[in-house]
Amino acid sequence: MAVARIEGIVLSETNYSESSKILNVLTEEGTIGVLAKGCRSLKSPLRSVSAKLSYGIFHIYRKEKGLSTLTSVDVLNPFLKMRSDIVKISYASFLLELANQVERQTESSKNIYQILIAALKKIEEGFDPEVITAIVELKYLEELGVKPEIDCCSVCGSPHAIVTVDVTKGGYVCQNCYHHEKIYSNKMITLIRMLYYVDLNKISKLIVRPSVKQELKEFIDQYYDRYTGLYLKSKQFIENLSKIR
Repeated sequence: MAVARIEGIVLSETNYSESSKILNVLTEEGTIGVLAKGCRSLKSPLRSVSAKLSYGIFHIYRKEKGLSTLTSVDVLNPFLKMRSDIVKISYASFLLELANQVERQTESSKNIYQILIAALKKIEEGFDPEVITAIVELKYLEELGVKPEIDCCSVCGSPHAIVTVDVTKGGYVCQNCYHHEKIYSNKMITLIRMLYYVDLNKISKLIVRPSVKQELKEFIDQYYDRYTGLYLKSKQFIENLSKIR
């Protein structure tokens, strides 16, 4: 059986037998199950690359049905800074779980994978993990087929006199269609569109005021709750972490 070389990242891991793990590896082709035999042994060369967030070129005995078998991994980025920072690794864990759930509901694995990897690299480089996460959440809404209308009024289609953005109405609301919806700041209204369209790979500067980040988070959380039905355990950990920081 020939060894296949596939770029990917471990989304999750499950212990298998006394010394092995089953890895769920996201690739541009989709998520594949990989058996890392003996990787839990202290002397195993697979030990350090058989964990969540391991990113690289996976050398595997590929099976179309059932589990493939891991032979080695050429690490592309060890994400060392991220792994040593509780805040960064918390957001990274959330992004892995989010990508896993979104990929299950769509057929666009390539976009999901590329967005995830670009985001993790930016967090590793030192960009604000909260804002990077918001960008990913916004972009994944399109993959889920529920992108908010942020090019014009979601009610009448006018691109003029936008006064707020509303979860119930599904996006921007203009002055003529406004009926007591919550008013968000102009900076947040502008930012949400900018973040959706930004190319993660080209970000060189990213500074957002805490008050605007809070508005953005509130809208995205409510939008996901209303339109996606996704529940992520790691989200609660981030919420708890923010309370003690």
